[in-house]
Amino acid sequence: MWPWEHAIVGYLAYSLFVRLVYREPPGGLEALTVVVASVLPDVIDKPLAWEFGVFESGYALGHSIFVAVPLSIVVGLVARRVGRTRAGLAFGVGYLLHLPGDVLDAAVRGDGTIYVSLVLWPVRRIESPADHTAFADEFWRLFENYHQEFLTGEPSTYLWIQVGLAGAAALVWLADGAPVLRECLVGVKRLLFALVDAGRRSWNDVGKRR
Repeated sequence: MWPWEHAIVGYLAYSLFVRLVYREPPGGLEALTVVVASVLPDVIDKPLAWEFGVFESGYALGHSIFVAVPLSIVVGLVARRVGRTRAGLAFGVGYLLHLPGDVLDAAVRGDGTIYVSLVLWPVRRIESPADHTAFADEFWRLFENYHQEFLTGEPSTYLWIQVGLAGAAALVWLADGAPVLRECLVGVKRLLFALVDAGRRSWNDVGKRR
């Protein structure tokens, strides 16, 4: 699965979770956390493997179950200690869903038993690719392929599934009140009111001095 697919799945799963458990949509911090956590394994492994050759492939430290589980527990405990329990849960949901997502994707694509090794680094390692590619170049190549599919008028079923998931996530995000964007707008509104209020007080002080 590609990072944006993980972000979509992570957000949808967490939104469903908090609505079922807490009977309310996710907050801005939680939404941001689950999205960041859901792509974090790729952010760790793929640049280090593709561009720098640190790992054998794009499935190493960040994708390892031996790292993901303790990391999620530690983040959850720290978040609980500072009064951000739900943010800790969001991290765990996003990060831990990434691993089975890649395993399922590899299994569906018919990659044989390689999918078992995706989450078992360093016990099981996937062979190194022949060439290392810049992280940005690899993503650009992918988007070019998508662009060509739409231009030819023959998008693949897989691409349509991606579009459908993205549309569903957008609708759920709007139904949740557009978290993150909502908090940003509230923050900007408060800042503007504070500036106007400060300006009014300053003007009043000038008037009194006169």
